[in-house]
Amino acid sequence: CVCVCVWVWVCAALSPALLPRLLLPQAGCRSVHRGLWTSSQCLANAGDSQLLPLPSQARVVICGGGIVGTSVAYHLAKLGWTEIVLLEQGRLGAGTTRLCAGIISVAKPISIECRMADYSNSLYQRLEEETGVKTGYVKTGSLCLAQNQDRFLSLKRLASRLKVIGINCNIIKPKEVAKLHPLVNIHDLVGALHLPGDAVVSPPDVNHALAVAAAGQGVQILERTGVQQVVVEKGHVTAVETERGSIECEYFVNCAGQWAYELGQASEVKVSVPLHGCEHFYLLTKPLQELLPPNIPVVMDMDGRIYVRPWQGGLLSGGFEKNPKPIFTEGRNQLEIQNMQEDWDHFEPMLSGLLRRMPGLESAEIHQLVNCPESFTPDMRCLMGETPGVTGYYVLAGMNSSGLAFAGGAGKYLAEWMTYGYPTANVWPLDIKRFGNLQSSRTFLRHRVMEVMPLLYELKVPRWDFQTGRQLRTSPLYDRLDTQGARWMEKHGFERPKYFVPAGKDLLSLDQSKTFYKPDWFDIVGAEVKCCKEAVCVIDMSSFTKFELSSSGDQALELLQHLCANDLDVPVGHIVHTGMLNERGGYENDCSVVRLSRNSFFIISPTDQQVHCWSWIKKHMPSDPQLHLEDVSWKYTALNLIGPRAMDVLAELSYVSMTPDHFPSMFCKEMSVGYANGIRVMSMTHTGEPGFMLYIPIEYALHVYNEVMSVGQKYGIRNAGYYALRSLRIEKFFAFWGQDLDAFTTPLECGREFRVKFDKNTDFLGREALMQQRQVGASRRFVMLVLEDHDTELDLWPWWGEPIYRNDHLAGTTTSSAYSYTLERHVCLGFVSPPPGPEGLPTPITPDFINRGDYEVDIAGQRFPAKAKLYPFSSLFTQQKRRKDDLELSNLQGK
Repeated sequence: CVCVCVWVWVCAALSPALLPRLLLPQAGCRSVHRGLWTSSQCLANAGDSQLLPLPSQARVVICGGGIVGTSVAYHLAKLGWTEIVLLEQGRLGAGTTRLCAGIISVAKPISIECRMADYSNSLYQRLEEETGVKTGYVKTGSLCLAQNQDRFLSLKRLASRLKVIGINCNIIKPKEVAKLHPLVNIHDLVGALHLPGDAVVSPPDVNHALAVAAAGQGVQILERTGVQQVVVEKGHVTAVETERGSIECEYFVNCAGQWAYELGQASEVKVSVPLHGCEHFYLLTKPLQELLPPNIPVVMDMDGRIYVRPWQGGLLSGGFEKNPKPIFTEGRNQLEIQNMQEDWDHFEPMLSGLLRRMPGLESAEIHQLVNCPESFTPDMRCLMGETPGVTGYYVLAGMNSSGLAFAGGAGKYLAEWMTYGYPTANVWPLDIKRFGNLQSSRTFLRHRVMEVMPLLYELKVPRWDFQTGRQLRTSPLYDRLDTQGARWMEKHGFERPKYFVPAGKDLLSLDQSKTFYKPDWFDIVGAEVKCCKEAVCVIDMSSFTKFELSSSGDQALELLQHLCANDLDVPVGHIVHTGMLNERGGYENDCSVVRLSRNSFFIISPTDQQVHCWSWIKKHMPSDPQLHLEDVSWKYTALNLIGPRAMDVLAELSYVSMTPDHFPSMFCKEMSVGYANGIRVMSMTHTGEPGFMLYIPIEYALHVYNEVMSVGQKYGIRNAGYYALRSLRIEKFFAFWGQDLDAFTTPLECGREFRVKFDKNTDFLGREALMQQRQVGASRRFVMLVLEDHDTELDLWPWWGEPIYRNDHLAGTTTSSAYSYTLERHVCLGFVSPPPGPEGLPTPITPDFINRGDYEVDIAGQRFPAKAKLYPFSSLFTQQKRRKDDLELSNLQGK
């Protein structure tokens, strides 16, 4: 009733006259080195006659004068870059930055985002001292509230991860929440996460400070200069065409925010920047009767879908509703973002949530309802890095309503990327090359961001999947598998089976299964794993990235020998598992390469590597018309036949012996299966189990699948999904790129030294770095951890990112985990490191260090003992079987 009364009062009391310009910079005009840069306020009075002349050339042109663009300019200048030009189509900071809520919080879903926000916090704190521009920085701290146990568990998991990267945080009780923020109603809370280092600022003033600091180091900042297109010649950026003329340049950075998508599409060589705008609402109150102190904590009530921060003696409160309003689908953006139309009906659920959380605001007087655009990406992570296909074209956009929190750190990483060729942290989760053109459909983006925006505050449990934008890429077997009970997950737009629901199971409960504990699919996946171990299963793995590299002479081999750590000069038909390393010795790609003929190779990579791997190979390919790289991912359906009876199934279908004597491991033959010819059959399964991969020309896919399933009936064949595959590969200690391996992981750190051609006189990428690491020793090591005293039925399950403790000291984090149905225990994979040596230098790690430690894995604040191993547990399986056989024998003898 109170909510309704307040809402009616607000609608009656508010008028268009109460729409002041919000949070504008207060600093005056400022004359800086290399030209006049003025604040937005001064520029509004100056007129176009005051515009600076357009330079004819620059080293880098940055498009976008918001907080992201100024951060990139600032950090490039800090790294010694000169001839930097920043262009803004309107006034500096007049886009989303001007209407940003001004909260800097490290409570982010993934570690790299937490690190970026933490750096931004420290940067904004020192900007005022560096520039003399007041930024409104106040360290308030923040409170993340939990209304239920699942939310509380997610906060505990976050707290564990934050402590790993050195961020101070505490899990507190509701009574402690009331002490920190007296307005908060605590009666329905079960706990909270307190982040004392979080802060608030005035975003336009931070933007102003960054611009002043950048201009002071020589950056030219030009307002009212719109970019029309980026000129690309032979795959390289050469110039930027603006409304006022052309600027020749080597590098271009698209920091255009809401306009980044259109800017990418405007050039003759189109660049995909997959983001879409949504309306975002927040409320401003007038000063309360009892003025709130400026350092009162920010409140994030994610279950109530709202956030609240102090603002000029009153409050600013917004949220992320379940029914967002996408905008600008037709590309008609505003030149400068103004406060858009109010929509009190739309904001009412968030207003109700605010009054439930802070009932004392019933008498508060409303100052303004702000409606501003925010841009969102298909997976809730920002877009960063060099675009595939255009050298020198970088993007930093799509901040998902966290532009202020990310801008400092993201600008730093992008500047490092442009300077050194790589950032100083693993930013793959944010790399724009995780997407391709397939995610650039405006319809796809519109529908996906309507799901993404609510998910920012939605409770996300392990193995959740997006529901929109689905069935974009499917195997020819999709409908057939769907009718057999397949439950689907999406990877790089491709539908992949998770598991298969047997007839008679409650399908609805499995689809709605959301838990941090034992999931409903546990027994289903267990049965699939058992079938892989004892009979034969078929998994559709068509989503894998597949390339063919060929040449007229030895060019293809020479290129792969340069790119790959392992030796590719093998007999025709052999399969080589190898990494493609960077100059630091880290993995840019982890793949299997088949030598099809003397000058032709088949490259198989992870699904989400399609754009990144293509870009990496192309970047290092010589300009030789006799050398040809083709993406053939769409040409082949891939079936994985796993299990001891796989050879029997294929032998019947091909009339060829498939035993190891006739078909050795890691070998490929082109053969017929059923009536279909030209099937590439490979003796590997990506799991360590016996079996075969079948790469089938797409027109034969359904026939081969039907034949395999028909013949396989007598051998107990069944369908299986990726959850079973994950369990099998983790218990066999198989590392996976993008999860366990990244651009900072070397073969020596993950036990793959045997896959490096040290004994060959070949100068492959990363060789020098690996030789040096080999000499001084690796400072961390990939290990397998088997949890002990962990009750699968009752205890929380590990996911990834859990802290690893050795002898009660933090030693590393997990990178992936799964339940091993063979060991009947949970297995985690991850990296551990010894404490740093004198002067903080890394200490070489030894097997003795790993074997002699007592380990624990922290799951949401609860530690479970674990046994660490440096080798797969396949030998342990044998030992367990032997002990079981010995026990049965002794029992028989006893009888």
